[in-house]
Amino acid sequence: MKKIILIILAVCAAPLCAQDLKTIAVHGHRGSRGTVPENTIPAFEAALMGGADVLELDLGVTRDKVVIVSHEPKVTPERCLDAEGKKLEKAIPINSLTLAELKTYDCGTLLNSKFPQQIEVPGTPMPTLEEVFEMVKKSGYEAAPKAEFNIETKIYPYEPELSPAPAEFARLVAEVVKKHGMQKRTMVQSFDVRTLREIKKIAPEIRTSQLTYESLVDIVPALKSSKTDIWSPNYKWITPEAVKEAQAAGIKVAPWTINTKKEWDLAIAAGVDAIITDYPAALVEHLQAKKLRP
Repeated sequence: MKKIILIILAVCAAPLCAQDLKTIAVHGHRGSRGTVPENTIPAFEAALMGGADVLELDLGVTRDKVVIVSHEPKVTPERCLDAEGKKLEKAIPINSLTLAELKTYDCGTLLNSKFPQQIEVPGTPMPTLEEVFEMVKKSGYEAAPKAEFNIETKIYPYEPELSPAPAEFARLVAEVVKKHGMQKRTMVQSFDVRTLREIKKIAPEIRTSQLTYESLVDIVPALKSSKTDIWSPNYKWITPEAVKEAQAAGIKVAPWTINTKKEWDLAIAAGVDAIITDYPAALVEHLQAKKLRP
């Protein structure tokens, strides 16, 4: 593997490979999940502080139709404590709770053992999408004025009761984006193409990004058919050939979720347009060290 990496990087030292390397965008996955509990305002602030270009986050909808930021469709015992600071006995569907009820949960105290650098932010509730936009607008971080948003509609065809129908989900999200004038700074991503198609119908100015988990045959024709602007594959499946094919069709490539220097270098060598990472500050530093970023 080491030899393969060196060969790829040697080839990409040529002028042709250097073309867009300085424009690789850094997406802070769930904010800065590697250092702060995910999908919280402090996590998004950490990503901005580290110089992230894009805040990546996940969306659900409460019972009273408020767009909330959460990767899971439920308040889970792994992530949140109840209003009294006690561990939850079971997961609670977000769409069974009003926003006021949801805000009583503490989702900043429990740490993820997969990320030993995480620091707790006790008493932190799940934010709304609106609160994320407002935080960025008011933020004094250098990255904030140009920061973009990569927001995922968490929708489950096999568990439709946990989320709104695609058209309603898209409408609720688009309304918040438009309210804050963030159409040009927002991309909506999903594994489920239905919400992406609905977004294009009602807000064509918002970019869409198709998430994929495994290698798919003839993915580019499928992406073009759904009028997707961005392809976001599992990083394990990207190749220089696949990246070039997508880019030749006018589709940018933003693989997820890449957390080590070796893997960052492979993605850079493949010519990707963006990298989604749990460690945005570290990736920014890595790109700067390679003189691939100002």
